[in-house]
Amino acid sequence: MLKTRNCGELRAEHDGQQVTLAGWVNRRRDQGGLIFIDLRDRWGITQVVIDRESAPNAHAVANEVRSEYVVQVSGVVRVRPEGTANDELETGAIEIVSDSMLLLNEAKTPPFYINKEDRIDEAVRMQYRYLDLRRPKMQQNMVLRHRVVKAIRDFLDECGFIEIETPILFKTTPEGARDFLVPSRLMPGHFYALPQSPQQLKQLLMVAGYERYFQIARCFRDEDLRGDRQPEFTQLDLEMSFVDRNDIMSLIETLMTKLTEEVAGRELLFKPFMRLSYPDAMDLYGSDKPDLRYDLRAIDVSELAGKSAFSVFVSNVEAGKPVKAMRVPGGAKDLSGTALRALTAELEDIAKRGGAKGLAWMALPANEAEEIKGPIGKFFTVDQKVELFGMLEAQPGDLLLFMSDTRKVVQNVTDLLRRHCAEKFDLIQTDKLAFAWVSDFPMFEWNEDEKRWDPSHHLFTAPMPEDLNLLDTDPASAHGSQYDLVCNGYEVAGGSIRIHDAALQEKIFGLIGQELEHAREQFGHMLEAFSFGVPPHGGIASGIDRLVMVLAGEPNIREVIAFPKTQTGSDIMAHAPSLPDAKQLKELFIEVHIPEEPKK
Repeated sequence: MLKTRNCGELRAEHDGQQVTLAGWVNRRRDQGGLIFIDLRDRWGITQVVIDRESAPNAHAVANEVRSEYVVQVSGVVRVRPEGTANDELETGAIEIVSDSMLLLNEAKTPPFYINKEDRIDEAVRMQYRYLDLRRPKMQQNMVLRHRVVKAIRDFLDECGFIEIETPILFKTTPEGARDFLVPSRLMPGHFYALPQSPQQLKQLLMVAGYERYFQIARCFRDEDLRGDRQPEFTQLDLEMSFVDRNDIMSLIETLMTKLTEEVAGRELLFKPFMRLSYPDAMDLYGSDKPDLRYDLRAIDVSELAGKSAFSVFVSNVEAGKPVKAMRVPGGAKDLSGTALRALTAELEDIAKRGGAKGLAWMALPANEAEEIKGPIGKFFTVDQKVELFGMLEAQPGDLLLFMSDTRKVVQNVTDLLRRHCAEKFDLIQTDKLAFAWVSDFPMFEWNEDEKRWDPSHHLFTAPMPEDLNLLDTDPASAHGSQYDLVCNGYEVAGGSIRIHDAALQEKIFGLIGQELEHAREQFGHMLEAFSFGVPPHGGIASGIDRLVMVLAGEPNIREVIAFPKTQTGSDIMAHAPSLPDAKQLKELFIEVHIPEEPKK
């Protein structure tokens, strides 16, 4: 080794030890006879002192080095003189008095500072990702990711799971997103598919009798990208036999608590995790992955509003449309009339983006002597207002927002207003993680274009046992045994109890418009396996990238992936995807026709 210690481990108790360090020059300060170098590796930073009198050769080398040069330094650990310790560094109590220095490699001036947390254009960061990854913040994220994955493996090993790898080259099947296809040279015209998830394979492992399987699996989906999604990603994939959904949820809750508190050092808002039904999540928060770090809820006030003198509310209630009210704590506090009108106009624009025709509101004065403001206050009697404020737990200075339309529109508006108001009024507990389970999802969603049912989760999800009879009479009312884990507005895991009966699986194929013969062509291996004694089983998958993003408090999934793709799915560092060589295409019996760009 070219080093005996790393740059983050030396402390006062190492005073007097002879050590050798190697790393990058983080900072250099020349004071003539003395040169100070902050030497950096992934473990930290150590200050090195080079004295021209005692170490002239080392001083000569130090005189030539610049930021990001790679050097090796030998010397003696010394406690820093009184008053010169640096409390911002873990190694700030000591320094290395160098007796020799070796230049290992020079470095060009980088396109951005490595030793500063400046705002850097993301395209530049992606182009020079190897330099971006050298920055301390990115290295912390990569270390956190490593620790999360290691903790997952250790935890599941202790719980009796075994890790089994499944194929990357598999069969293309209709499971949701588009597959990435890989042509076969040995079987012209045939293609493998990269796995969207190991769903079928992990169920087959239950047939094989492994009972507790997991994998840190690479998955691929050819879908449009966004801040929390990549075309290739990593997920914790697990499956268990002889369990119900509470067994799986309990296991994952214990794991997530461990990752949050022990690995990431973050605080949980709810212990145990909150549990919500899908209908409650949608009605209260307008989303099936609500951010619960702020307590903004849409409360149903339809009965009370229907008795008011406000004709819009009265007619909507008569038509079966809900009236919901959201209390924004302190939203109207200390606002002048002009500022309040500007604020409510801003919020109304947001509501209209969600499909609403408008937004009604009331502003409660901070001083009881003042009048309630808002255009709809006059339509409610004093007693109705008292009852309304009690339902909403309203306080002086609060802003009350009212939404009424179809249930879908009200849910859209609720979600948009929640997120906007939470940011605007600083209501988010940013230091907390708010996990919640969401269950009781509809088993199917009606596909109007195809005139058939689509599975809301995937086609291997079992219906709730009490809803089995609804598959024949009322599929719209059937619930799946699905459960999602959400955190801070993101879905971080999702799973279900699986179908383990071949006849039931064939019935589901029929409901979702799959011809039985075609289904057997695509999933015959599954149906055949189910005829050999398959145990009841279920599982869950958690996106490692998204989970680490949430644990790290990062706004974008690219911050926790070493070499991510851009929003367009490209790698601008390596210039991928790229055009293949003509010889490669010929070997694969493929012709490529690139459409011409339309003439301007």
